[in-house]
Amino acid sequence: EDLVENEGTGGEADPDAAQTRWKVTSRWQGGTRTDHTVDGVDIGGQKVDRRFQIQIDEPCELCGTNQYANPQEHLLAATNACMMVGYATVAAVMGVTLTKLELEITGDIDLRGFLEVDRTVASATQGSEQKNQAGDGTREQFEKMHEVVQRSSPNYYNISHPIELTSDLVVEG
Repeated sequence: EDLVENEGTGGEADPDAAQTRWKVTSRWQGGTRTDHTVDGVDIGGQKVDRRFQIQIDEPCELCGTNQYANPQEHLLAATNACMMVGYATVAAVMGVTLTKLELEITGDIDLRGFLEVDRTVASATQGSEQKNQAGDGTREQFEKMHEVVQRSSPNYYNISHPIELTSDLVVEG
């Protein structure tokens, strides 16, 4: 109940044990197709073996082959998935049984900004979300869950706040 009762402070938790590092290696496959490999995660300094492949493409209208969901759809799905993990976890901690949890998220992109047709236009302009929940909790418990998840979900945070992302360019011979 620390997550809910202490508003996510983690109490006396070991800061080193709370650190995670996620990594995805991406390779261009031609056109707008890319393949991405997840090769483990570090949790509290311990390597956890995980191997997954993610394939991404664009719709034909955006020079793709429409074989797979595009980067924005993966980003939106990852945001929803992260928040759903949060809702399920917080509900369990609060003793609330969920019977329904659906999230719908949208994100708007202005192609004038993405394609640099107009450099004064931002490529990503806005997003919105809708949550449908049901279970044996009270309205106040569902509101508390919502507050905790919006405050603690890493992907929700990354979408709703700018984060520092460093970039190194390596040009091979």
